Amino acid sequence: MQQPHIFTVYGLNTEVRQVLEQGFGSIWLVGEISNFAAPSSGHWYFTLKDERAQIRAAMFRNANQRVRIRPQHGMQVLVRAKLTVYEPRGDYQLIIEHMEDAGAGLLQQKYEQLKAKLQAEGLFDPAHKQPLPESIKKVGVITSPTGAAVRDILAVLKRRDPSVEVIIYPSAVQGQAATGELLHMLQRAISRNEVDALIMARGGGSLEDLWCFNDEQLAYALHSCPIPTISAVGHEVDFTICDFVADVRAPTPSAAAELVSRDQRETLQRISHLAHRVEQAWARYFRQYQQHQQHLAMRLQQQHPQRQLQQNNQRLDELSARVQLAMRRLLQQQQRQQTQLASRLSTVHPERRLAPLQQQQQQLKQRLQLAMSQLLKQQRQRFQSLSQGLHMVSPLQTIERGYAVVRKADGAVVRNPAELATGEAFQVKVAAGDFKAVKTE
Repeated sequence: MQQPHIFTVYGLNTEVRQVLEQGFGSIWLVGEISNFAAPSSGHWYFTLKDERAQIRAAMFRNANQRVRIRPQHGMQVLVRAKLTVYEPRGDYQLIIEHMEDAGAGLLQQKYEQLKAKLQAEGLFDPAHKQPLPESIKKVGVITSPTGAAVRDILAVLKRRDPSVEVIIYPSAVQGQAATGELLHMLQRAISRNEVDALIMARGGGSLEDLWCFNDEQLAYALHSCPIPTISAVGHEVDFTICDFVADVRAPTPSAAAELVSRDQRETLQRISHLAHRVEQAWARYFRQYQQHQQHLAMRLQQQHPQRQLQQNNQRLDELSARVQLAMRRLLQQQQRQQTQLASRLSTVHPERRLAPLQQQQQQLKQRLQLAMSQLLKQQRQRFQSLSQGLHMVSPLQTIERGYAVVRKADGAVVRNPAELATGEAFQVKVAAGDFKAVKTE
């Protein structure tokens, strides 16, 4: 029985390389560049892809020096290459001999079109974005539960702030089913409303690898999410639609974990710094308090009742001396005024004028008595003369001679009998008295 040929791994890769190189030779290929890298050696390494597959490619320095275009991520190119196998890893790849621009890649075109549409609709508007909470106690992560992204996030949170609780919403992050799962997990996180912030994370990859994060429906759901969201998809140079729609974009999953956590070392340093500031503030306050107490003690000493009493006593003594001096001056002034008044009074004293006034008074008294006697005598004589004249013409004198005076009831004198009516009463006055009478005719 013939023994089978046993290959080594390297030998098998060598055989495969020879078969590929001899079987295909130089081929022309259209594809989109992804994961382009140009190290210092001058060689180019990238991936050529379309919507359904990808292949590694390399273009060494002696060939790429003749290329007129500068390859970049997303560029559609036409290349002439040889198919070979990179034996150490067993990867089959293209060795590019010629490259020219074949237009923008289909995926990149779709990406740009969707980006422009959503931007026009306002999904990227910064005014709509929510700030992250100041204190995050619970964070949700939508990602593959077995991927490197979730391990990086958990490692950072454990190192920085182990108190942050993490809830994993498991989802595929690559392939056709990934879009639906991401959308479903986002809706579940919204309905549960159990986290303070939500991270959508995945490690780096090509545009095809990250294409599930460029879905239009996922963008709308992320835009309407009431929970603050962080997009941490790919590496720092990778951008997806979710990066533009989310409230915050983190360059890597680890950076997203840092955004939702506080470094304990920083917290301890801040606490130490605050404690030092409190100590300094307390020392400053204590110095100010001592200075204030010294100031109050000095003011109290200046305003102490005993000191005030001493000042008042001194002031009283000064005022007493001023009062005594003023009293002496006033007394002296009064004495001088009294002396002046006494001198003036002595010149006009009544006793000096009393004797002449008494003599004048006696003379005036005698003249007054003489004048009164003469006036009284004259008045008596005049009275007697008038009395005699009046007696001569008095009605009473006439009545004494037998006449009578007739008066009406109202006192009017009746001079003519016709003035009285028949039956009218009247009064008659005679020397011996009065009587009433009535006229008969």
